Amino acid sequence: MEKEYAEVSCASCSAVWQKKGTTNCWSGDPATAPPRPGNCPADRHAEVVRETAQLMKGESEDAKMAFVAARVEGLCYQPIPGSDAVNARWTRVEDTIAFAKLMGYQRIGIATCIGLLDESERLVAILKAQGFTPFSVCCKAGSIDKKELGLAESDKVRPGTFEPACNPIAQAQICNDLDTDMNMIVGLCVGHDMLFNKYSKAPVTTLVVKDRVTGHNPAAVLYGQNFYYKRLQKGPMVIE
Repeated sequence: MEKEYAEVSCASCSAVWQKKGTTNCWSGDPATAPPRPGNCPADRHAEVVRETAQLMKGESEDAKMAFVAARVEGLCYQPIPGSDAVNARWTRVEDTIAFAKLMGYQRIGIATCIGLLDESERLVAILKAQGFTPFSVCCKAGSIDKKELGLAESDKVRPGTFEPACNPIAQAQICNDLDTDMNMIVGLCVGHDMLFNKYSKAPVTTLVVKDRVTGHNPAAVLYGQNFYYKRLQKGPMVIE
């Protein structure tokens, strides 16, 4: 029998947030919180919520990561005397440094896209200045031609030329061999980032998401839905 899945959609609470500035799961007073929508995962997967909450308590490595992540979330805001305004003070780079320090990490792997070597070099300089030992591994390390993966010449960016394929599995394995405590992704392609995450033994965080059009700011597409990227709502994207 085919498994049936109940729909869940936290995204639908966006309208509640825009109207009331709060949702059921984010309210200063649970007694006056907006009601949960019918497709709220907190109801439909209540047992999962309870069970997983236990994994974030105690002395395990997962519990430590959950604790430190929550602590960093608080530290990245700067209190303003006499005001309850929320004032963010840290960038993602600073958040990541704080997390790594509080976790006691020392050896940090950087899985970088070849197109972001300059950014990765700057990141290496920052990490060294903060007392870490960084190791950067490029996606094209080893220079394996894309034809070896079964691609046709027409599938290459520049047909008729030698074009190395990305090897995120090698990036992960090299980081594993280097005994990294934590790994950072800097601009890996969609799919390649998944493979790196799958094969990395150390926990992975993404610092830069590859987006060739928006200067690596994929959220720009979400902000441009009412005009520039309206096409994504009007019909299937043509992939040729």
